[in-house]
Amino acid sequence: MQLNDLPNEAQAVILANGSYPRHEIPLDLLKNAAYLVCCDGAINELALQHITPDVIIGDGDSISEENRRRFNDIFIQVDDQETNDQTKAISFLGKKGIKNVIILGATGGREDHALGNISLLIDYMHQGFNVMMYTNYGLFIPMNDDNVFTTFTGQQISIFSFGAKGLLSDGLKYPLHELTNWWQGTLNEAIGDEVSIKAKGDYLVYLEYPQ
Repeated sequence: MQLNDLPNEAQAVILANGSYPRHEIPLDLLKNAAYLVCCDGAINELALQHITPDVIIGDGDSISEENRRRFNDIFIQVDDQETNDQTKAISFLGKKGIKNVIILGATGGREDHALGNISLLIDYMHQGFNVMMYTNYGLFIPMNDDNVFTTFTGQQISIFSFGAKGLLSDGLKYPLHELTNWWQGTLNEAIGDEVSIKAKGDYLVYLEYPQ
């Protein structure tokens, strides 16, 4: 997969129950979503912004009683405690045949929730989803094997290995090598308009937004 090959518009946007988007890039994605799935707790802030999603999904433990009544006709309660609400939303979209998905609002709350949400991107990729997670600072993209993606000079980039072997890079200030801990691939920087990565296995790429 190449970042340049990703469609410009996602089929669906998921709003998770972390920090509500405030950067213009995720805000625009939220406001212009072709199909918006809201994790149940996230509707409490979304409703204050006068945005109505297409579907609200979750185990019902975070949605206010007022919003449960107000949005009863679009609320789907899934009581499965083996998955979080973000994954419930992904599964719902997968059953509808929707595989091109953007996730917003998945970070900025409890750190353990944020780490869990981010790491799940690798699972979604293996399930056939073309998924990206936009935060208030940048975006996470799950990848495997060899990839090439567009950057800009000075763009901050981090690489997180999920068992990838033989990591090599071109276009990064600090060339990649075998990563045995998440911190080792962080705080890197693009030196031009393209970065290529060679690897066997899975990794996450984090790209800072243009300033």
